[in-house]
Amino acid sequence: MAAQFGRRLRKGAATTAVAAVAVAALSASQAPGVNDHGRRSAADAIPSPDASTSDGSATGNSPYYTDLPPLNSPNPSPSTGTGPVTPGTTEAGIPATVLDAYKKAETALRDAKPGCNLPWQLLAAIGRVESGQARGGRVNADGTTTSPILGPQLDGNGFALIKDTDNGAYDGNSDYDQAVGPMQFIPSTWAWAGRDGNDDGKKDPNNIYDAALAAGHYLCRGNWDLSDQRDLDRAILSYNNSREYLNLVMRWLEYYRKGTHEIPDGTGTLPDNRSDNGAGTSPTPSSPSTPSTPNSPNTPGSPNAPAPGGSTSKPSPRPEKPGGGGTTPKPPTTPPTTPGTPPTTPPTPTDTVDHLEDAGTAKLTAMAGDAFGKRISTRAETKTGEAVGKVRIRFTIIGDTDTTFTGGESVATVATNSSGVAVAPALQAGEKTGGVTVRATVVGRTVPGLDYKATVTERAADKLVRTGDAALTCTPGGEFANQVEVKATYQGAVADGVAATATLIKSADDPTADDKGPYFKDADGKAVRTLTALKTDAKGLLKLPKLYADDTTGTFLLRISTAGGATLTVELTVAAAETSSPSPSAGTGA
Repeated sequence: MAAQFGRRLRKGAATTAVAAVAVAALSASQAPGVNDHGRRSAADAIPSPDASTSDGSATGNSPYYTDLPPLNSPNPSPSTGTGPVTPGTTEAGIPATVLDAYKKAETALRDAKPGCNLPWQLLAAIGRVESGQARGGRVNADGTTTSPILGPQLDGNGFALIKDTDNGAYDGNSDYDQAVGPMQFIPSTWAWAGRDGNDDGKKDPNNIYDAALAAGHYLCRGNWDLSDQRDLDRAILSYNNSREYLNLVMRWLEYYRKGTHEIPDGTGTLPDNRSDNGAGTSPTPSSPSTPSTPNSPNTPGSPNAPAPGGSTSKPSPRPEKPGGGGTTPKPPTTPPTTPGTPPTTPPTPTDTVDHLEDAGTAKLTAMAGDAFGKRISTRAETKTGEAVGKVRIRFTIIGDTDTTFTGGESVATVATNSSGVAVAPALQAGEKTGGVTVRATVVGRTVPGLDYKATVTERAADKLVRTGDAALTCTPGGEFANQVEVKATYQGAVADGVAATATLIKSADDPTADDKGPYFKDADGKAVRTLTALKTDAKGLLKLPKLYADDTTGTFLLRISTAGGATLTVELTVAAAETSSPSPSAGTGA
């Protein structure tokens, strides 16, 4: 009985009030707070302050399955297909191909973004909540779902309003966007977050390998460390901006962390309950070629009765749906239109945008490998110059550059605030120097984009010092005992990766290479007096090769210079070895 409580709430008589009681019971039985891994649980989590400035979520805040984990241990199954199936075995298990996709994504992210510390169990938790593990693992051999998984159309009728951004390419809907695939990406997010996880040359949101890898990169995009609870909270909220969603994903995450097992594809348990009480089109198989159409309204005079009790659905601007799990929408509250007059839809904020303006972006310059100190700010305005809030602005880095946004992505989508301003994530300069262009565009509306120019300069140092003070001396034809080592800094900080040149010069006033005196050796053992293509290491250190002397004696100069203007001149001395005078012989007595 306890194992079933809160696990498969039936539609109809089971209301959201029952779900709320189930959450309370599960909370008491599992005692969240500090979990088995020493991390703070979602019950104590603090929502990300950045959540309200994101583009809403990877899913467009689409509905999700609210079924809770079983209360029994997830450890039971030894091997797939052997022994009796115990209650909860299929619900606790993860279909084989789906599980493989999650683990492969974790491995890929461990190499691509090791600081993110993405656990595959997080992908499993999100996959469970978004699509019931690809509807119980109904995928073919390459990981593609046997039929597309689509969320409801985001037409503002009880859901977010996101007009079509892909011409129906992914969701088959040319009017509005719908979340697509086992990880439920909306098309505008998939356009930049999509990945090819099974190396077939395609980025398919309906393929679990592609979708799992894309979800991993999405969760790691903010330069977050998911082993830190606060960053983990931020990442989950960025996927679907809802406290209830965060709590639910955390419960499944902790459940899978305690252990799970592989089950055959297609045998997983299908979830029963959704955060919108089943209204609209659920994330079930649907034809991608036919756009979803609204359900017919109820017959006048027989509206659905609202379900008793509270709701566990996530907070959102959309109205509450009737309970009972039906798919019939709430009767319209607006007066009927005159026969023959087409209904009118009020314009969305996106519809009112006429142009984009720069919102005071400062000069964008950074040295290679450094973060840009300033960020791009764009303001959405109407034709009369009024600010437009709640509009999604997409920032895209274009051209041949390895500069990215923090987190390694080349595209970021941010919603405008009440002042109509969207602030892009910080830029991270790559190693390629030169100009970089970032283009701001309005998602869902065709208006001219706004280009921002950024410049990546060569790594530089403004100071060079020797790391030791030993005298640099040598006898003619000999070898200097000590090698020259210097440290480079820029504004007091270590200057790593800075290009340097070392030249044995003729004099302090003549920086040309000398033709006599100390020298370095090339690979063939020949004398060279200028070294180029030198670089400081991660600690800003540069150790020069050994120096040798010809037969010329005297004082010579070695000049080391770096990008940024730092120079250091070092004295070298070549002199014959001192010979000691023989001591007078001791006298002998007579």
